[in-house]
Amino acid sequence: MKKERDDWTKLYHKMLQELEAMIDVQKQVKDIIKIAEETNTTITEIEEVILKANTHNWIMNVIYILGISEDLQNLVQSNMEIRCTKSKGV
Repeated sequence: MKKERDDWTKLYHKMLQELEAMIDVQKQVKDIIKIAEETNTTITEIEEVILKANTHNWIMNVIYILGISEDLQNLVQSNMEIRCTKSKGV
């Protein structure tokens, strides 16, 4: 009877250890999932910042190009006026 009780006690303790190990694994998986979710959130925020920066850069480039185009038009116009004035002898 004592041997049988000892066998059941050993089996019970072994099962408890296995359950504890499974609980630890579940906690680790839960932690990994939490870290993965946080990482996904961070990546999404980074993507948003990059898209905003790209949009901002695109807008700034358009503004710069329009400014350069306007400056060139003014330069060409003033050159034409200077040439016309010189050709008229004024």
